[in-house]
Amino acid sequence: MTEKNTTHISDEELDAQKDLTRDDAPEGPELGADFWDRAKLVMPRTKQHMSLRLDPDIVAFFKAQGKGWQTRMNAVLRSYVEAHRNESRD
Repeated sequence: MTEKNTTHISDEELDAQKDLTRDDAPEGPELGADFWDRAKLVMPRTKQHMSLRLDPDIVAFFKAQGKGWQTRMNAVLRSYVEAHRNESRD
């Protein structure tokens, strides 16, 4: 069984986080009066779950970049697909 990447915090840090409120959050940028008029709802794409065999060094490269490595791998594949889609249109 493999161990998941987890961040461990002390009991003191956990207790301090329990006391935080919305007022403790940093201020965000001004959105402007027409922000919500221009806003569009964008639903996340559904991903397809699958089993995929990859070379160990490829997986190690992406995993070494930390959390989100599968999303980055997907982004690289998407870039490749988009580049080749554009080539076939020319």
